[in-house]
Amino acid sequence: MSTIIPMLSAPEYLGPLVSAFHMGIDQAVFFYASNPRMAVSILAFFIFMIYYLREVVKKPEIIGREGKFKWFVKANCTQLQEKYWPTCWAFGTHAQTALANAIRNTLPDLKYNREIITCPDGGEISLDWYTDRLGNIKGNETPIALFIPGLTGDSQTEYIKSLIPHAQASGYRTVGFNNRGRGGMKLKTPKLYCGAVSDDLRLALQVLRAKYPKAPVVATGVSLGGILLSRYLIEEEANSIVDVAVLISVVWDFEAGCQSMEKYGLNYALNRHLTRALINLVEENKEILQPLKNINYQEVVTAPSMREFDQRFTSKMWGYTSVDDYFKDASNKTKVGAIKIPTLCINAADDMFAPVHALPIKEISESDMVTMVVTQRGGHIGFMEGVLPVLPFYSERLLKQFFDALIRLKDMRKDLR
Repeated sequence: MSTIIPMLSAPEYLGPLVSAFHMGIDQAVFFYASNPRMAVSILAFFIFMIYYLREVVKKPEIIGREGKFKWFVKANCTQLQEKYWPTCWAFGTHAQTALANAIRNTLPDLKYNREIITCPDGGEISLDWYTDRLGNIKGNETPIALFIPGLTGDSQTEYIKSLIPHAQASGYRTVGFNNRGRGGMKLKTPKLYCGAVSDDLRLALQVLRAKYPKAPVVATGVSLGGILLSRYLIEEEANSIVDVAVLISVVWDFEAGCQSMEKYGLNYALNRHLTRALINLVEENKEILQPLKNINYQEVVTAPSMREFDQRFTSKMWGYTSVDDYFKDASNKTKVGAIKIPTLCINAADDMFAPVHALPIKEISESDMVTMVVTQRGGHIGFMEGVLPVLPFYSERLLKQFFDALIRLKDMRKDLR
């Protein structure tokens, strides 16, 4: 005997669902009437979480021509295959930048052995050799990890202190670079540093090569340090002493970066803060800088922005006719193709100094020597993650994987070509 299953008509089938829907609406209205603030808070929370999960949490984009180096990065930096979860309550570019800086700044100072290098003009730069766990470093062929700080940084700057111990733990002999007048050094000549001149970095690398002629050199430049390092790589091409490079939060287009930093609000406030730091550097060394007769120091100390500071001081110190000429020369966006050694770049799409539209994405996509990782968020040297962010952050973890993989290679430069 067959069983007859009664079929519900469309209205009969939807009836229970409609009733449940109306009941849910009634309960929601009742809850809102009873607890309006809590109801609005819960709704806002759900909307926020939907936005966070859809627009903020994403896998990083990996840019570069397919080849040995890009394959090496993807195969060994396994966290690139995972989504980056920026701190949910502080994923904005300014929060990422400021809070990551504050957390890294709690790190204790590192112990260094300083090596002072005298430049041909009498100026001084220095190499700070990290002294912790040196007993694990043996032989003159041990790879060297060199770290180059940003605009107002030195070997004790927070983002350098957060990276050096990781490289040391991976087995590298680690060293921090200090520009003229930084790291507690006195300025010896009326000459500072800028993003368009890599002579001092070149000299430091030559000292490293003379001291350890058989040791591979992995150089990491952060912000301005990355600009200087990329400048050196572009100028030297295949003759670079550096065997592998890492560039973090680099400003590739000075004009675009400056325009971004001149926007009203927090960008401009940060612009003023950095300008004040640069003015302080000039004021601290005013006596030694006095011979620069083409510079009006009263105008320099009243500069309201980085553009004006570079117009009144940097461009004149280095012989440019205008700040526009300096910005054009110092920008490396269109010159990436000249880099001939394996180079990993790490940028955040929301970096206020290097907005995503100003990144050399097209140029790097045509290079088999340069691979760029672009995260959706991260700010400028931020890359903070976790509900309760603790070190190491995303960038430190990524570099640790990269350092670990590199040191296992027999010949870094050759094996990645």
